[in-house]
Amino acid sequence: MTRSEIDRTLRNLIKTSSREKKDWDHVPESTPIASLGFDSLSILDLVYDLQQTFHLEFEAEELLGIKTVADLIDWLSARTAKS
Repeated sequence: MTRSEIDRTLRNLIKTSSREKKDWDHVPESTPIASLGFDSLSILDLVYDLQQTFHLEFEAEELLGIKTVADLIDWLSARTAKS
C-alpha cells in the first residue's frame, strides 16, 4: 500500500470514528490526533478499525507516541511494509 493509499484509508476511518464533523479530506497531516474529536471509546474504535483494515496486530499502547496525522500515516506505512 502506498503512503497516499494509507492516507486516504486513514481519513475514511477517522471520518467514521471521530465525533467531530470536519472536511477530513482537507485536514492537514500536521494536525494533532488529540484535536480530532476522539473520546476514549471512539479512539478504541479507531484502533480496532486500523487493525482490521490494515491487517495488523498491535496493542493500543504502541500508538502513545503518535502525535499527528502524519505520525500515524508514517507508523502505518512502516508497519504495513513489514507485513
